[in-house]
Amino acid sequence: MKILIATGIYPPQMGGPATYSKLLHDELPKYGFQVSVCNFGDVLKFPKIVRHAVYFWRLLFASADADIIFAQDPVSVGFPALLASQIRNKKFVLKIVGDYAWEQSTQRFGVFDRLDDFSAISKPYSFRVRFLKKIQKYVADSAESIVTPSIYLKKIVSNWGVCSEKITVIYNAFDFKGLSVGKSVLRHKLGLVGTVVVSAGRLVPWKGFSVLIDAVAEVRNEIHDVTLYIAGEGPLRAELEKKVEDAGISDSVKFLGKVPQTSLFEYIKAADMFVLNTDYEGFSHQLLETMALGTPIITTGVGGNIELIEAGKTGILLNYNDKVNIAESLIALVRDPVLVETISKNAKEKVKEFSNERMLGGLADFFRKS
Repeated sequence: MKILIATGIYPPQMGGPATYSKLLHDELPKYGFQVSVCNFGDVLKFPKIVRHAVYFWRLLFASADADIIFAQDPVSVGFPALLASQIRNKKFVLKIVGDYAWEQSTQRFGVFDRLDDFSAISKPYSFRVRFLKKIQKYVADSAESIVTPSIYLKKIVSNWGVCSEKITVIYNAFDFKGLSVGKSVLRHKLGLVGTVVVSAGRLVPWKGFSVLIDAVAEVRNEIHDVTLYIAGEGPLRAELEKKVEDAGISDSVKFLGKVPQTSLFEYIKAADMFVLNTDYEGFSHQLLETMALGTPIITTGVGGNIELIEAGKTGILLNYNDKVNIAESLIALVRDPVLVETISKNAKEKVKEFSNERMLGGLADFFRKS
């Protein structure tokens, strides 16, 4: 069976979809498949509309002898991949890792609804929002079968009105080797002192950095040496930096900006805890990486987080933007080393469930049944 992977990025480009597509290209042949890749990243040099047209023609040419076209999202690569599959009369299967329409609408088109509501209801949104929702639903409806990396995302796609019976959950693989350097060595290398809290993510409203900053300001009253390090860039950076400056807590909140992956791992392993105050998470590789590094996690019980974090066992779960409980949980972890050790040990065991072999075997069965 010949599979053509339509992906948005591919090495040497960096990111989860690139790593995922490369893994399939390298490993699926061991399961009896021939795999080729058509990378949308190769056409980014063209203007916006032109690049999609060029990508479509590349897909059309590349899919001549394919049995299946496997698209990695329902819009940017999914729509041109669907058109190519229809013209070539090829099976079209789709991976969905988020709600593209919601992400674009909250960042660009003034939508403030939570994803669970946005995906399930039909409101009088603007034309651009309705257009994006229709495109992703049309592509999903047209797919022979769909794979999502979490039960939560299966629910979201079902909310679009897509038949749930054709959606298969296959968790992403996690093959993280960790860091051999010890925590104390890393703290010295990075110049970290006192109680260190790390958070990471795109600086957008649903990542809850503003309330996290407020919580750390509260914690300072009891733990005077606490410092929050925020890794990531985004449209809210200037606003968040001003908030910190106005509150007079610049010595307790540091913005790292976009840091290389290895550097981020070093900060996380050197930290006393990792906090992800998010209102949306499909399936977080960031949490998996943090669990593997042994740093205790405080996060929200939303989306796919509850498929990774068991409250009190592999992490601490809170409600989104719950400033009081974030602060109390930070203090509790500082004062309870036994809880820290328990969470760290259990989390490291949990990540062993996400092996390459399990994911690839699941995908092999998925393709054969499609």
